[in-house]
Amino acid sequence: MPIEHACPSLKKLTRRSALLGGIGLLALPASPLAAASATPAAPALPPLGVWPNASPVPGGVARLSLGPAAQRPVAYAGDVPLLVLSDAIEWTALVGIPLSAAPGEASITVRFESGGQRQIAYTVAPKQYREQRLKVSPATVDLSPDDAARYERERVHLATVTATFTELSPQAALRMRVPVPGARSSSFGLRRVFNGQARSPHSGMDIAAATGTPVLAPLPGRVIDTGEYFFNGGTVWLDHGGGLLSMYCHLSAIDAAPGDMLDTGQRLGAVGATGRVTGPHLHWSVMLNRAMVDPALFLPA
Repeated sequence: MPIEHACPSLKKLTRRSALLGGIGLLALPASPLAAASATPAAPALPPLGVWPNASPVPGGVARLSLGPAAQRPVAYAGDVPLLVLSDAIEWTALVGIPLSAAPGEASITVRFESGGQRQIAYTVAPKQYREQRLKVSPATVDLSPDDAARYERERVHLATVTATFTELSPQAALRMRVPVPGARSSSFGLRRVFNGQARSPHSGMDIAAATGTPVLAPLPGRVIDTGEYFFNGGTVWLDHGGGLLSMYCHLSAIDAAPGDMLDTGQRLGAVGATGRVTGPHLHWSVMLNRAMVDPALFLPA
């Protein structure tokens, strides 16, 4: 049986490295903060009942206070815009932290229309994800030239999909509902090694469910891509606004088309076993500022 490989990398691949990937967007209207200069601030933990939960680790989300301002501030991680939300008191930047991020000091940049900017520092804490070592047939690890070429074409296309940004208005509390009922069969961040070859960490949540089980949108969103992919099989991508995206893989049916606007709980497809999998389940990924993050952070405990 083929070995499952959801969400392969957007990096160039060789035949040997094709199974060692994992895909890892945004712009907001510019406006100044109330004060143009400030000392780097440490992130504050949000009160209970605020989603996503703060977890400043590789594959997690940092919540950074930007303070009060009349208009939405513009914040960046490198050159990637960040999702900025407001409440009755202040603005908050949500930073998706890549699984590949090294623990230690990091920072974001807040930019002003005047051309000035300031840095806000935070710390990425270490996290040890579980590792699984497997011995499998070499045929399940290496790709044929035709399969490698197909994957490369899909990689280029998905790079444009994940670079999509629309200025939808995200909710202040990004509490998601689970898209399909079932047991979590594989956790986010799981690191697998096949025949001594390290494979990139699992970049989503796998939920075991029978073929045909409806898959529902966890938040309102716009469909930005659908298709049949080599590794991911039947796939739907949703844009929830401000660079928050979600992906649903291995679908047996796709019930939405690019451009469709879905409400929370609206059907987008059905569970299946399409693509590179060993059995029916849903692979669900959440992407924030181009980083795959743990979907569990958006769910109530």
